[in-house]
Parts: sequence; structure tokens; C-alpha cells
Amino acid sequence: MQPLIDSAHATDGRTLKEGGDGNGTAGPAAPPAALVRLRALAAHRWFWPVAVLVGYLAQTAFRLSLSIHNYYPSVHADEDGYLAIARVLAGKPASEMPTGVIIPGGYSLLISPALRIADNPNTAYHLIMVINAVLNALVFPLAFAAARRLGLSRPQAFLAGSAVALVPPVIFYSQFVMTDTVLPVLLLIWLISMHGWLSPGSARRRALYAAAMSLAAGYSMATHDRGGVVVALTALALLVVLALGWAPRLTSLAGLGALAVAYLGAKLLDGFVTAQFKDVPGAGVGNKVFENLEDRKYTGTIIVRTLGELWYFFTSSYGLGAVAFVLCLVAVFHRRSPVAERVASFCMVALLCGTALASAAGLADNERVDNWVYARYCAVLVPVFMVVGLAVLFRAGKRRLLQLAALGTVVVGITGFAVTEYAGRKLGVWIIPWTVPDAQFLASTYDGLHMGRTTFGALAVLAACLLLRVAGGRRIVAAVVACLAVFAAYATVTVTNNIAESHSKFRKYEAVGLAKEAGLGKGDNVVLDWDLEWGSRMSLAFEVYWGRVWTSNVKNGNTPPESANAILLTVSKDPGTKPESSWQKPLPGWHVAKYNMDRGWVLWRKG
Repeated sequence: MQPLIDSAHATDGRTLKEGGDGNGTAGPAAPPAALVRLRALAAHRWFWPVAVLVGYLAQTAFRLSLSIHNYYPSVHADEDGYLAIARVLAGKPASEMPTGVIIPGGYSLLISPALRIADNPNTAYHLIMVINAVLNALVFPLAFAAARRLGLSRPQAFLAGSAVALVPPVIFYSQFVMTDTVLPVLLLIWLISMHGWLSPGSARRRALYAAAMSLAAGYSMATHDRGGVVVALTALALLVVLALGWAPRLTSLAGLGALAVAYLGAKLLDGFVTAQFKDVPGAGVGNKVFENLEDRKYTGTIIVRTLGELWYFFTSSYGLGAVAFVLCLVAVFHRRSPVAERVASFCMVALLCGTALASAAGLADNERVDNWVYARYCAVLVPVFMVVGLAVLFRAGKRRLLQLAALGTVVVGITGFAVTEYAGRKLGVWIIPWTVPDAQFLASTYDGLHMGRTTFGALAVLAACLLLRVAGGRRIVAAVVACLAVFAAYATVTVTNNIAESHSKFRKYEAVGLAKEAGLGKGDNVVLDWDLEWGSRMSLAFEVYWGRVWTSNVKNGNTPPESANAILLTVSKDPGTKPESSWQKPLPGWHVAKYNMDRGWVLWRKG
């Protein structure tokens, strides 16, 4: 963003010394011999493609080291719903939909090959972790490409992409079967393509960018409800640019055509999935959002929770997201900004705020503590905002950098203060660590939500980067960003060890322990008691890999389906209770097969 971020080089290619306005004279020091040899090596055409490929493989390997040992779902009912859809997309018969509603199947389509290949749930889950790692690591080359578009050199872009791809908001959710694995990739493609469409170039090249932008938007909608906001913004950008002539009109028409095709494809996929789960309603998330927005009793809650999600977004990106947010706002209204920067900046800010508002409204009537600052929904935008923030760190003059950082700090403070003042004591309740992983890491505690300590931790990272940048000038930024990449990797490993793994272990028995102890096989057809532990009911839809499950109140009179061969019922844990008492009037041919009175379940089998 040339008018807003000063160039780090003079027009004749000489490196500038740091000054308050970015001006200076050429440095006289000769570079070390090792650096000269490295530059000579980097001058080869093959060097940077190979370097980016090696970096991508390293990112993939890092993700695999964190998640390859996972072999069962533990985030209910999100994982279970995507696995249920992946099952039918892999050609297997439908089972029960654990979420109770139909959710978008775009992500499930990507992981469905794992269920087609594997003959048991454990292997299938391992393969999904491999797919997740391969998909999520694409954030690195895409962040590299985005940084190059922002004017960074190849070495700078490589370091920036490495740091961005290693932060916890990018990797954490890829350790589970969740759409947040691939959404950051789609949104990077979307914004890079948008920038390419609106930047100077041949009409053919710009038309291809416009089509890629629209296809990425459409697949985002096919992947998660948040993608609906992406499609709306894409359509708005295409229509405005078409009307104002900011790009060749044929390129805008190509984008609109691709958007229509992508939208149709998303609807066809949704229709196919819906047909596989008869009598299961659609999610209706959009309806819930508008209903709560129109209800005045939720107005204050929605506004504050929107600010809370923005606060979490800014702190989880170490304040760099706030710096980028301020810069994007300035770019939208800055007349000297090129059209590509203005439109992309508007879409970034609108998508961030729109996502925060929609999720806050959709969950307005939910009293969970984490909903005040919910981490997940906005996290998919962390990579693109961090790339912009790092571009500021590399390219802006001291004065501009400190101005943007100061305004970003004010934004972080205001959003955090609004939540603590409005929610008050409600934030003091114990919270599930999985829902706020970055906040707990930055606060160095895993016993609750401590917004003040989290804010201090995030701003401390930002301040360290600024102090080093101001003290050492532009020449030290590469080392600062390299250190930030190491810190991001450390944060991700720490969050994995303290939150992801402990969460998964806590859910282990209900996911695989019960099925193993009860002797349930992948080909059984099992009726589950309504009173069975919720996590077990969610997980068994996947663990019963070839057969299917139903949830029904059998013990109170409901007739089990004819194809069912097992019924898992709850029973009182009181001493002296007999397992047969779990089903007062069993049907002929059914008998108690296994039970665990300490955990309160009994398995009945037919025959």
C-alpha cells in the first residue's frame, strides 16, 4: 500500500537508513562474504520456488507432529457433524446426524477420501489429520504471495509467511475435524485474487483473478455459514466495480459468472447432503441471527460480544491485527490509495466486523462465558491481517509505525474495556480452555478468562517488536520477524500441550473407551438412549463406522428399528441396581450383553 506504507528502498535500489519519515542515506558497510554467497544462490530462478516448497513441507510436517496421534473426535458436536457428512460423501450409508441440523458439506467433501480409503474409524481419523495438515499448511505459500503483493521482498515475505502460518489461531483448529482448517486458505485466495483482479494487468489475467475470487467465495459458503458473508461482499464488490468502471467490465462479468456457478455448486452440494439425511432440518443460522438482531433485549449483549470477538482477534494476533485493522480503515478513505487496496481493505474490515456481529447475534441467547469473546469465528482472518501488520513493520517509517501502533493499542483497549465493564462478574466463571486457547496462553494461566493479563501479554509482544524496530531500524526487522515465528511456534506447541491434548484426553472414554468396553463393532446398528452421556452419543455416530446409530427413548416404550442389533441404555449407579432394570419391558429376543454400573450404562443385544 504505497501511499500508506513507506518504501524500504530508494528509487535507485539503495537501502535507506531509518529516519522518522523513512528518509536517509546509503549505508557504507559492505555485506559479509556469506551473505554475498547467499544472495548469489538466491539469484537463481529455481531458488525461491524451491525455498517456498521446502517451507511448505516443513509447515506440513510441523502440523503432523502435533496432530497425527489423534484418532477420535473430541469437539462435539462440530466434528461429529462433519464426519457424518463425510461418511455419505465417501459413499457409505447415512447414520444419525449428531448436530440435529444439516450443516454445509464443503469441508467434509475434502476429507471424505479418508473415509473411503480406511476400513476403521481410527485409521480414517489419522488420515483426516494428514489431509488437515496438507490443507492448512497452504497458509504459508499464500501468506508469502500476499506479502509479495504488499511490496515485501522475497526474503521478507518468506519470514512473514512463516510467522503467520505458525500462530495458534491458524494451526489449533486444524488438529480437529473442523472447517477452520481450510477457511483461512480460502480467504487468503479470495483476497489475493481480489487484489489481482483490481491491479493493473492484462484483461485475461484480471478475469482469471476475478473468477478465482468468486470460486473461493463460493466454496467458503459451501464450507461454513460464515462464507455467506464472503459471498455477499464478493457480489457487492463485483457490482460496485462494474458500475464505476474500476476494472475492465468483462473481468467483472467473468467474476459474476463464476460467483453464480460457485453459488449453484454450493446449493447443489447442500441439496445432496440434505437428501441423505431425511427429516433433518437445515441449520437456520441466518434466521437466528436476524431474529436476535430484531429483539431489543439482546441489543446490548450483541454489541458488546461483537466488540469482545474483535478484542480476541486483536490479542490473538499479538496486536498486529489491530495495526492492520487501523491501516485498512485509513486505506478505505485515503484518496491516494489504489483501487485494489481500497476495495480489499474494505472487504477485510467488513468481513471481520460482519463475522463478529453475525456470530454474536446468533449466540446472543446462549449464556456460555466464552461467547463474550468467542475465539473461533474470526480466527480465520488472522493470517491476512497479520500479513498486513508485518508489512507495516517492514516498510513503514518510524513515525507512521508508531502512529498506527498507538491507534491499534487504543482499539484493543476500548474493545477489551467494553466487555469487562458490561459483562462484569460473568467473566469470572470457569471457562472451557478449548474455547479461548490464545487468551489463556497469553495470560499464562489455564484456569479462566483473564482479559487484563491477556491484553498485557499481547501488547507486550507488539511492544517488543516495536522497540526493536525503532532501536535497530529496518535492517533488524528480519531478525524480529524470525523471532516472532519462533515465538509463534512455541505458542502453538504450548497451546497444543496444555489445551488441545488435555481436551482430547478428557473426551477419550466417551469417544472410544465406551465403544471398546461395550464391544461395539464398526458394523453394529445401535440405538442410543436419550439419557446417554452427550459426548458418547455424538462420538458413536463415527465409531460405529459401517453400521448406523439412532437416538430413541426405547426404555420408555419406543420400538427399536428392525435393523438394530444393539441398544445402549443408561442405568442408575446406586448400589444394588441390576443391569436388567435399565429396560423395564424388554422386547423378546433381547438380552443384557455387557454393562458398567460405575459409569451407568448397559448394552442390550438381539439374539
